[in-house]
Amino acid sequence: MNQLWNNGSETDRLGLSDAEKAPLAELLRAYAALEDTVAVAIGGSLASGEGTPSSDMDIYVFVRKDLPAEVREKLIKPLSSRYETGGDYFGPGDEFLYDAMNRECDVMYWSTAWFTDTVKSSWERCQPQNGYTTAFLYTLKNFVIVYDTDGWLSSLRDMVQGEYPEELMRNIVSRNLMLMKDKPFSSYYEQIEKAVRKNDLVSVNHRIAAFLASYFDALFAMNRIFHPGEKRQVSHALKHCSRLPADFRECLDELLGTGTPADRQLVLLERLFASLKKVWQEIQGE
Repeated sequence: MNQLWNNGSETDRLGLSDAEKAPLAELLRAYAALEDTVAVAIGGSLASGEGTPSSDMDIYVFVRKDLPAEVREKLIKPLSSRYETGGDYFGPGDEFLYDAMNRECDVMYWSTAWFTDTVKSSWERCQPQNGYTTAFLYTLKNFVIVYDTDGWLSSLRDMVQGEYPEELMRNIVSRNLMLMKDKPFSSYYEQIEKAVRKNDLVSVNHRIAAFLASYFDALFAMNRIFHPGEKRQVSHALKHCSRLPADFRECLDELLGTGTPADRQLVLLERLFASLKKVWQEIQGE
């Protein structure tokens, strides 16, 4: 039987009830015992301290090579009255209700080689993305590590505890401001303008989502904090960003409010961009 890393003490961070701890340990040991498992960690809202009794348990299983769906189902089937394995809609993963805890589990199987490269591409090579650049770094930084055969995952986590790289910050901001409105052709703003003229509301919604993905990527980078992912971006910014654009909350509330006309959304997007760029100019002038 595989032993939990650090005697399982990291799981104390999850805020689970006493009744949940023993069945959780049993489940984690089962994943650790799978062939080619290198590390197991818990992420998501429970790991970041924002979980509730109804929160999913996000489990990350790091493997040397893909685990066949039938192997995964063999582990889950005796433990769950309702499960889905092998869907792999967003990469290899399973979802199931863990009956012993009465809690839904979302299990992701990530290649150690892929994850190492993903982390280093951001942290060491300072490569920006079209939104969400540091979301994987946020996940890693907040991991509750429960199994780590040779310290591989804990070493990666230790690496991203250091000072936010200046080059990464500048690359993220430059790329995403360009995508939002600074590009001479086909910026998100320009695409939204065209969609508004065509009354193509599906396209308007799609491009506003891309605009906001870049907006928050740049905002979090300016504040030298990692991107928390798709959920709770506004509350995360209000809580952790020391530099916020003027009218941040008011503009977003109106932009995303029910019934806001598309032409008014354009005005609000321009205000969001201008105030974000002003924050960036202030940072550059310091």
